[in-house]
Amino acid sequence: MAKVLGIGGVFFKCKDKDQLAQWYKDHLGFVLGDYGGTDFEPSSAPKGGYTVWGPFADDTKYFAPSEKEFMINLMVDDVDALLAKVEQGGATVMEEKENSEYGYFGWFVDPEGNKIELWEPNPDYKS
Repeated sequence: MAKVLGIGGVFFKCKDKDQLAQWYKDHLGFVLGDYGGTDFEPSSAPKGGYTVWGPFADDTKYFAPSEKEFMINLMVDDVDALLAKVEQGGATVMEEKENSEYGYFGWFVDPEGNKIELWEPNPDYKS
């Protein structure tokens, strides 16, 4: 039977794609390809890392303060260091952080109002 094997990409509209792509390169280390995006090889995921596809209820407040209908989660190696780096680059860092069985989480809103969740996976978590 045919089935989905994983997330092939995250694509979204923005006001100035070149400027926003450059911001992500400068503050999160994205390597920009021919189309302004970045590729993440599955082998670069840390132990305990995985990809989630998760619909939320229409009235969720989880994406607040962003008014967008999506939120992007980025798997990272150091939540606190990256939050400091994006804040220096003009992002609004959310005060709340969370430690859970899945790992360590922090959030920020990028220069175009997109809420981004940073996730440092728990290497001991078994999904």
